[in-house]
Amino acid sequence: MALGFRLSSELVAGVAVGAGIGWGFDRLLSTSPFGFIAFLLLGFVAGVVNVVRSAGAGQNRRGGS
Repeated sequence: MALGFRLSSELVAGVAVGAGIGWGFDRLLSTSPFGFIAFLLLGFVAGVVNVVRSAGAGQNRRGGS
């Protein structure tokens, strides 16, 4: 259960950080909503990559195939 919470928090954190950076760029450059959308998608991709990496590392530690 702890692994599930960690993986879900990594995904949510990636999306939240991407959305925050995109919102900041939009406020700074007045390009709303393009920066928000682009960085939200980048944050989602980064979150998925982190989840896959963490899930794979967890299986290697247990000795699974």
